[in-house]
Amino acid sequence: MGQTAAADIATIGQISAVPAILQVIREMTGMRFAAVARVTEDSWTACAVLDQLDFGLKVGGELDVATTLCHEIRAAHVSVVIDKASEDPLYRDHHTPRLYQFESYISVPVFRTDGRFFGTICALDPKPAELKSSAIQTTMESFARLLSLQIEAEETLQLTEQALYKERQTAELREQFIAVLGHDLRNPLFAISAAAEMLQRKFPNPASDKLVQHILTSNRRAAQLVDDVLDFARGRLGNGIPVSIKPCSDLADALQHVISEIQGVHPHRHIRVSIGDLTGIHCDRERVAQLLSNLLANAVTHGDIKGDVEITARVDQGALMLAVKNQGQIPDEVLPHLFQPYSRPTRDTPQAGLGLGLYIASQIAQSHGGRLHVASTAQHGTLFTFSLPPTV
Repeated sequence: MGQTAAADIATIGQISAVPAILQVIREMTGMRFAAVARVTEDSWTACAVLDQLDFGLKVGGELDVATTLCHEIRAAHVSVVIDKASEDPLYRDHHTPRLYQFESYISVPVFRTDGRFFGTICALDPKPAELKSSAIQTTMESFARLLSLQIEAEETLQLTEQALYKERQTAELREQFIAVLGHDLRNPLFAISAAAEMLQRKFPNPASDKLVQHILTSNRRAAQLVDDVLDFARGRLGNGIPVSIKPCSDLADALQHVISEIQGVHPHRHIRVSIGDLTGIHCDRERVAQLLSNLLANAVTHGDIKGDVEITARVDQGALMLAVKNQGQIPDEVLPHLFQPYSRPTRDTPQAGLGLGLYIASQIAQSHGGRLHVASTAQHGTLFTFSLPPTV
């Protein structure tokens, strides 16, 4: 796809080597006008100019392409070198030297890297110059090849910057979508919860209290589903789940609180806990607690109901190791997909939840710069391990 003249002028204007190239041509030849021109079938446009002749042509200026030798260079794809136009057998009767009143002239073609013709690097002067016997043609053709590479690099950079700008705009829209989604979903849940609590507090009635409590329990479950959906949206549509990493002196208390909550919901499950001294850890306290909650809920729900669930948390050489183990094996074909959204074991009975727990846990681990790993065998059961490297 062809570029517009304005785009090509802007591209040449961004290439810092162009003024130096024109100055070198001036010093090597003594010619006082040099330019980089964009040449098409019907236009000649100056993209860069060095004018010590008061020729009157500035960047963006145009010439009638049919009056120029660049028009012929575009057709033939060869350089033109003239020492003294009035005595040159090919150009002494040519209209271009008479029109622009030059004796010495040189112009070399510039091609894009894909072979398309871009334009020329050219120079002229009313005085004759010994050009054919010098190295200027070879030098300018080398400049043309260099300019070709620079044009491609600059246009690639511009496309990259445009893509980044569009990506930033898209990212802003994603954040707005997530914010609106959270607002629109949470508000009705909050209204239901507030109404149920007020009903229970102001109008206590044994006949209806059980129903109100059921509403509150369902509301909390719905709120958790909303949180999972929002975390999923951040992980898949945004730049990962956001975390606020800072020194966490009460991480052990936060993990113990999570364990107590799940133990309360599943009083018949045996959960063994070993939490060591976790001081010195930098993390997002709430997110790490959420990670443990998702892993523990998964272990209680999908592990062998007759087996123990074991939780271990310790610091080893400044690194946090948090592990959740349960009895039962995950099939080998399931393991590679376990941390993908909606991944969960296939069962004949309906299952609660969206299947996002392990995906969100893995995203929390990644946002911390850590790793969530799983190993599962028939002999040793299933072990999830979250490892968080030391803070540098």
